[in-house]
Amino acid sequence: MNAHAWIREFPAAITVCDGQGIILEMNEKAAKTFEKDGGYKLIGSNMLDCHPDPAREKTERLLAARARNVYTIEKNGIRKLIYQSPWYENGQYAGFVELSLEIPFEMPHFVRS
Repeated sequence: MNAHAWIREFPAAITVCDGQGIILEMNEKAAKTFEKDGGYKLIGSNMLDCHPDPAREKTERLLAARARNVYTIEKNGIRKLIYQSPWYENGQYAGFVELSLEIPFEMPHFVRS
């Protein structure tokens, strides 16, 4: 098995871009999520072009600052956790990964010591 084969069918959308915002990889869930925008055909394009202002400006700031961004959204009756974080290769900044996970409206929260 390819070291990253499990990612293809993982039930969260995974999109990877380089430091300039060029989409490098998407898994099946991400391609389906962005199907109306081109799905897998988005690989090689700049993800900034998919964001209208002010989201584009915020994304540009995140790329430049290499800052993590985490939030939840609700769209079409589905709640999601969006986790955007820089990724590194051999200690060098390489771009961003976005994970989009569907989450229940009510879910337990545990505080552990």
